[in-house]
Amino acid sequence: MSARAVMPEKYPWYDYSTYSFSLGIAAGDGVYLSGHTASEYDGDIGRIRISGGMTAQARTAYAKIGAILEAAGRTHDDVVRVVEYIKPEGIERYGEAASVREEVFGGCSPTVNTVPVRALLRPDALIEVEVTAGPGDGNRPSGMVFLPTIQPVDGQGAIIAPGDVAAQTEAVFETARGLLTALGLGLSHVVKTLDYITPAALAGYRDKGRVRRNYLGPVYPCAAGIIMPRLLHGQALIQCDFIAAREDPVAVNPGWERYEKLTYSPGVLAGKHLFLSGQGAVNPDTGEMEHVGDVVAQAEYVYGNIFKVIAAAAGKPENLVKTIEYVTPDALARYREVGALRTRQLARPYPAATGLICQRLPRADMLIAVDPFAVLD
Repeated sequence: MSARAVMPEKYPWYDYSTYSFSLGIAAGDGVYLSGHTASEYDGDIGRIRISGGMTAQARTAYAKIGAILEAAGRTHDDVVRVVEYIKPEGIERYGEAASVREEVFGGCSPTVNTVPVRALLRPDALIEVEVTAGPGDGNRPSGMVFLPTIQPVDGQGAIIAPGDVAAQTEAVFETARGLLTALGLGLSHVVKTLDYITPAALAGYRDKGRVRRNYLGPVYPCAAGIIMPRLLHGQALIQCDFIAAREDPVAVNPGWERYEKLTYSPGVLAGKHLFLSGQGAVNPDTGEMEHVGDVVAQAEYVYGNIFKVIAAAAGKPENLVKTIEYVTPDALARYREVGALRTRQLARPYPAATGLICQRLPRADMLIAVDPFAVLD
């Protein structure tokens, strides 16, 4: 079940061999792709460029994804999850990207998660697309269940409880419960939650812990919380993505006592899939921030802790198959150095990776957070 990099023979957009990530990773019965934009190398100007509007960019991103899936022995029909990251100025044109997606997938209906970001690493990019494909028979990888992005809106699309992040979180969890019940599952099967919130939600964000205690458990899922300038609905303070598993979840903890007081686990194992909470450079024993002001040192510390969680599940560094790196605007000046760090610290084949710019992270002195995923042998 060892992970292998997906390496297309024909990939005309750029030389992917020079990067510290894989275009995609095949592990177990799943294929996990990096985030892809419309970036391509232009020999006339000697650098990577992005051109075109939302429709053209979405088509290029999906063309790349098609080439990678083909190299992995999959097609668009095997895709079970699509995550589309869009810049704020792209939200009003998001219908164009949705139309391209419908063209690509035809009658197939993968789960779609839509994440507004502050910016993408390629400044001219309007959209970045990341997909997960199943084993080739139309099933989710080993019983994984992905829910679509859930917003705190009613049946008519109107916002619920304007200005109240706790009430909006409750509304989101109620919707998630209903969707899982229809699948014969419950919130106890949730292994990962991803919360995207606005700066206006920070004042009441701690109340979210009460909501999680009321709805989740007995094994608390992993979690990641990221602050973005706005969400899909202009009045939403929070929107959430949920991943569940049909296998019974098992909490994984390297021995960090701090997590005994929290409503999320460092890791959750479901079958061979190891879900991990988002990690910033917070000391898991003391709660103090490490390496303030140094994004490279923070990244090194974060990956060290990620490997501790993987080891606690009897895994190895090479079991890390996908990462999402959220960086703050203050981290961008040195973020390229994190790529060099990845080549030194991560095992080959390098994980699939997506890099995104957020508004900020839950701790003001946190410059980078990594959302990881591993598949054990």
